[in-house]
Amino acid sequence: MRSPSLEDLLRGWDGERAVVRHDAESGAWIFVCIHSTALGPAGGGTRMRVYETPAEGLADAMRLSAAMTMKMAAAGVGRGGGKAVLAVARLPEGAVRRGLLLRYGELVQSLGGSFRTAGDLNVGPRDLDIVAERCRWVYGTSSRGGDSGRGAARGVFHGIRASLEHALGSPDLAGRTVLVQGCGAVGGELARLLVAAGATVLAADLDEERAAATGGEVVPAADALRVECDVYAPCAAGGTLNADSIPRLRCRVVAGSANNQLAEPGDADRLHDRGIVYAPDFVINAGGAVQLIGVEEEGWDEGRLERGLAGIGDTLRELFAISRREGVTPASAAERLVARRLAEAAAARLYP
Repeated sequence: MRSPSLEDLLRGWDGERAVVRHDAESGAWIFVCIHSTALGPAGGGTRMRVYETPAEGLADAMRLSAAMTMKMAAAGVGRGGGKAVLAVARLPEGAVRRGLLLRYGELVQSLGGSFRTAGDLNVGPRDLDIVAERCRWVYGTSSRGGDSGRGAARGVFHGIRASLEHALGSPDLAGRTVLVQGCGAVGGELARLLVAAGATVLAADLDEERAAATGGEVVPAADALRVECDVYAPCAAGGTLNADSIPRLRCRVVAGSANNQLAEPGDADRLHDRGIVYAPDFVINAGGAVQLIGVEEEGWDEGRLERGLAGIGDTLRELFAISRREGVTPASAAERLVARRLAEAAAARLYP
């Protein structure tokens, strides 16, 4: 069975707009996917990655932009969902990288603010500084606060407390054991927040020195899914929750920052059937978007930002209450919330 082509993907996509450009100077393919602007201008990060084919890069951008629509709608931040992918044969450096980022910035600027971007995989604040030379719709540059990882981590922290309250009757982290899988910018900061709150943190990362730097107890990465804990917090690659891994979990809560934690939608039911509380990833990991929009567009101070991030926990409490009352999974409750908000926005456009 042949892999989908660019044409196949474009024909089958349910989003609003896909911009495809081949950057002749660098050899990169640039994909900007605007999935929805029903709730406002589309927001989403820019990732730079090596793909086997350009079509794989476009498919990634499409999938991630749809996830951003759900994330933004659940967070209630007045933004739609989008994503950009710079698909490269190898990660560029020096003048080649700078040139690619400048031309990418010109492309985003030409979209008139319908797509607004920040960093993602292999694109950090210094890269965004370059993009911002040609584009005003850039967030997370070094001059404007840099990485949104602290907001993402803080949002997950509030989400873990809400999930524990639902599962075990109290949001208190003292005496609870949390396994953080992936100790990068978000997972590492989350682990440190949890340690400071009195939790016993088990830190798993392929780089054991990075895991140790969190102050938690280092657990071999290969053992992460089999370790007994109160909370399993996936903060690295997605897809760790699947038909093979879920039966082996020894936790009461799954709540982490990773995107696309479920390998397939039915995995939410598998977790529910096992009595494991799952905090839907597109709800709990919205803190980075909340931080960038709140601080850089709304001018929030630290107190207002903290209230905005705490709202992630409040949203989860609402979803857990619906889940318990109606006998549905938290993921299903979250999808209904998103669908309702998008439908209301569409109706408001039709009937002003």
